[in-house]
Amino acid sequence: MTRFAQAYVAQTSVPGPRSLPLEAKRALRIMLIAKHAKGTGAPHPEDGTHAVYHREMRQTLEDIGVNLTVADDYSVLFERPDVDFLFPLLNRAGFMNSEMLAPLLCNRLSLPYLGASPILRGLSDDKHLTKRAAVARGIPTAPWAVYRRGAPIDEAQCPQGQHFVIKPNASSASWGVSDAHDWAGVRAAVIRLHAEGHDAIVERFIHGHDIEISAITLDGEPFILPTQIVEQADPSLLRTYAEKRNLTDGQAYEIRPLEDGPMLRLAEERARVMMREFMPFDYGRFEFRLDVSTGEVQFLEVNLNCNLWSRKTISIAARQIGWSHEELIETILTESLERQGLIQRAFDVVAA
Repeated sequence: MTRFAQAYVAQTSVPGPRSLPLEAKRALRIMLIAKHAKGTGAPHPEDGTHAVYHREMRQTLEDIGVNLTVADDYSVLFERPDVDFLFPLLNRAGFMNSEMLAPLLCNRLSLPYLGASPILRGLSDDKHLTKRAAVARGIPTAPWAVYRRGAPIDEAQCPQGQHFVIKPNASSASWGVSDAHDWAGVRAAVIRLHAEGHDAIVERFIHGHDIEISAITLDGEPFILPTQIVEQADPSLLRTYAEKRNLTDGQAYEIRPLEDGPMLRLAEERARVMMREFMPFDYGRFEFRLDVSTGEVQFLEVNLNCNLWSRKTISIAARQIGWSHEELIETILTESLERQGLIQRAFDVVAA
């Protein structure tokens, strides 16, 4: 365990990771559904290291020892599969609001699953609605405007500023993001996203760094893992989809722990307020933006069912308190199964 981990554990009295009882591993049939779960583990031409991630998750669940089946398409949920629980990673499916489909299909089948309910997944996926929730809870966020497909593209709605970021209102890993410095550029970017089938959100661009707060569930309550700052070499530049999916050479940012201090405490306090909006969610990431010119910490977005790859933020944070990637995944899985009564059901099956 690193000195940072020892200090964090001493400060917060972090409990150890959870273990899934052997009886549950034997009795419960778990399905992993992910686009590249049946792949070789090599990077994908479009999805990049997302394919590596999916294959790694399959291997991790196998190493944990669960009774696992694997699928890579929503069609397995059109009729109830012969499983007890779904571990869904098939979130981005090429159509708007696809984040909601897997949990919706599970609800139709009364099949328990990892993660938040469809309505909460939809709320977190819609950046505009999430920002409305933040404002309602008194959490500062940068000015923004949403431009829905079919609605007028009204310049009067656009926030004031000299630099803007335009992105799909429902997207991840900076897919489809661009920036502009005037209304003509903003409007062109919105029209492009509408033509591609997406609602668009326009925000005043904050020159700075992202603050990423990863949370899991422990004993039925959100537990915050060590908070990270994504420090960019040039805080005036956008992080791109290609960069986040490792489709380009080089990396112009560093992910490191955010040192203890007023900024960390403020960001985590605001994240805890937002978490109450989304419980129960099992795991997720709550993102803020640090303005390097003013020191302000502004709410950015929520990413429920965030990337669990061992090289991404939530696993990096878990390692900083001495948890392995496998221990992180087993903890998340165990807590969700416990919450939904499946572990007790497994004991009942074994006892019978």
